[in-house]
Amino acid sequence: MAHSLKSSTEATRPNRPDLSTDAIRSIKEDLAACFRMAARNGFEEGICNHFSAVVPGHDDLFIVNPYGYAFRELTASKLLVCDFNGTVIDGDGEPEATAFYIHAEIHRRLPRAKVAFHTHMPYATALSMTEGAPLIWAGQTALKFYGRTAVDQNYNGLALDRREGARIAAAAGDAEIVFLKHHGVLVLAPTVAEAWDDLYYLERAAEVQVLAMSTGREVLPVDPEIAEATYRQMREGDPQSARAHLAAIRRQLDAEEPQYRH
Repeated sequence: MAHSLKSSTEATRPNRPDLSTDAIRSIKEDLAACFRMAARNGFEEGICNHFSAVVPGHDDLFIVNPYGYAFRELTASKLLVCDFNGTVIDGDGEPEATAFYIHAEIHRRLPRAKVAFHTHMPYATALSMTEGAPLIWAGQTALKFYGRTAVDQNYNGLALDRREGARIAAAAGDAEIVFLKHHGVLVLAPTVAEAWDDLYYLERAAEVQVLAMSTGREVLPVDPEIAEATYRQMREGDPQSARAHLAAIRRQLDAEEPQYRH
């Protein structure tokens, strides 16, 4: 299912930037931690899905996982730095083709999306395949996403050219969570911590909804006024909570899989 991108080499780019800063190293370690924990939670699919982040201080570059590696194999030093033309500026290997065509266009067209996580995680993806709006505002966890979602209705096969990424970016609009019909989900965020927090709780919300739907009984949504109020409660302090969540997974990995940092 995965497709290699035949990218150009770093030698084609003049004035190669300094990518050895503490900020860049830190964001690579954060991403590596998210890859490892996503694997632990069953959010990955073979060597397909991808996470990316704009390089601190370089809005025309982004970090992304290389083609051919499962999430659980990734470390900070394995991650690539690419430009929006597909040139690998730093790292060994090349991005997976759909990773490039989705993420380059997302970061190019939506400057607010400093981080983009794309997965085929099972419960959220299952809801992308059903009739109607993917989320029913019935579970408390789901209310974290109230008013924050969009749906790309126009599935068109694999994202193997820029038009696919451009369409997905247009479908996202102002949303942070994009359900890609028949495909998976995309989480957009200003920081790695917030992207991870949303990805994790989105799948938890989807899992509970699928379980509720599987009973065959009617799933009862929360009153819209209460849903809106609860959303505001949950979003207050969300960035701080997300940072604490990421710190917690890094502590777990530091104890159990410290090689993610390397």
